[in-house]
Amino acid sequence: MLELGYQQSLEQKQVLSQKMIQSAEILQMDVQELEEYIQKQALENPLIDLEEMEKGISGFLYGNEKNETNENEDLKRKLEWLNHADEQNRLYYAQEYEESEEKTPWNFAMEENSLEDYLMSQLIMIADTEEDRKFLEFLVCSLDSKGYLKEDTWALAQGLKISHSRLMQYIKILQSVEPAGVGAQNAGQCLMIQLERMRDGGLIEEELFGQVSKLVEQHLEDLGKHRFVQVAEQMGITVEQVDLCYRMIQKLNPIPGNSFSSREKLRYIKPDVTVVKFEDYFEILVNDLNTPRITFNRYYLRMMNQDSSREVQEYIKNKYHQAQWMQHCVEERGNTLRKVTREIVAIQHEFFENPNGKRVPMNLLTIADRLEIHESTVSRAIRNKFLQCSRGVFPINYFFVKGVAGASESPVTPEDVKQKIMEVIEQENKRKPLSDQKISDQLKAAGIEISRRTIAKYRGELMIADASGRKEFV
Repeated sequence: MLELGYQQSLEQKQVLSQKMIQSAEILQMDVQELEEYIQKQALENPLIDLEEMEKGISGFLYGNEKNETNENEDLKRKLEWLNHADEQNRLYYAQEYEESEEKTPWNFAMEENSLEDYLMSQLIMIADTEEDRKFLEFLVCSLDSKGYLKEDTWALAQGLKISHSRLMQYIKILQSVEPAGVGAQNAGQCLMIQLERMRDGGLIEEELFGQVSKLVEQHLEDLGKHRFVQVAEQMGITVEQVDLCYRMIQKLNPIPGNSFSSREKLRYIKPDVTVVKFEDYFEILVNDLNTPRITFNRYYLRMMNQDSSREVQEYIKNKYHQAQWMQHCVEERGNTLRKVTREIVAIQHEFFENPNGKRVPMNLLTIADRLEIHESTVSRAIRNKFLQCSRGVFPINYFFVKGVAGASESPVTPEDVKQKIMEVIEQENKRKPLSDQKISDQLKAAGIEISRRTIAKYRGELMIADASGRKEFV
């Protein structure tokens, strides 16, 4: 029989208040999100003076002219300091940058012109009429990010209301400008355009041009898989000749648009924190120079202290406390980001100190323990944020590197393992390249125990072919 009764138990639950939620949200905002958030709050809260905020005045709750003057002086001092720091960094790293400029996925080489602008600057000199210019501009805008024209030419001709033969004449004009290969419909055609220019310029002999052209048109896929023997038999030439043609094809550019910025993917990054190297120390500067400051409308503040109705006073006080808490959260965000960055620089000192310095293993818990805060706070503080230093701009989570579990000696990062893989491959016999398992064995002998699958994974990330793809026949 079912019995009903009461049972008392003790549970501990953490209930997040609205203030705690807002604090966590502000902490994980990047500098652009924070700007937008403050602007939005200013529109919803009448106590925040939008006009003063847009002027960039760093006021306090009860600001006066003296405070505003001090803030402006502080702003000026920071700007002068940054200019001095930039000069210092140029002196420290000029020699290393001249010898070898390090490139990373987050150092964007921003081109002044996009591919479209570059092409039109050439085509505008070729177009005889305004109508020609419009048709050519339409074709340029139809290119994909690789520089290919993959649209169906018959559909394009119909859409432009011109004959297909006339459209092909415009495409030929497009394919005649730089970079060579632009306007092609596929990789094979792109390579053929470049080969034809080499032939016309006397850079390749006619016989060799015929062999390379045939390879591109009929055996491109087999070449990619290094089936040199099979291709040689089908073409009736030697493996050495196939290898010679292959090496020439490797010098061509299958993606002519890859060195230009894409308007669709163009992204401007505002660093959230800057690390400036002086002679004997690093300075951490949180990017708050462009962040709107929270100032208050003096008219509403006077209303709060005057003999207004109770309902009006309660409303203004509520808005006042909301803005005051938001100001506190913004300040705490900056303080936390500064502290976290300082610990990152301390641990990754070699990376920031030397132009070729490497990262060391580091995780969120390491930073949390050093600052005596929760791991989730560190995670929120670095979320979607970028750090600027003398080596470029990096997402802050770039500095959190997992150590390789199989390393028997000092901590090793995946970056170190990849470097070791490259060194082993560079020293191998090119006629008998090492398999992933043999590379794994060599690393194990050096004190780094990595599985064959991990070797294959890292090799793929380095865009290095497998043993069969690296094999050379001559």
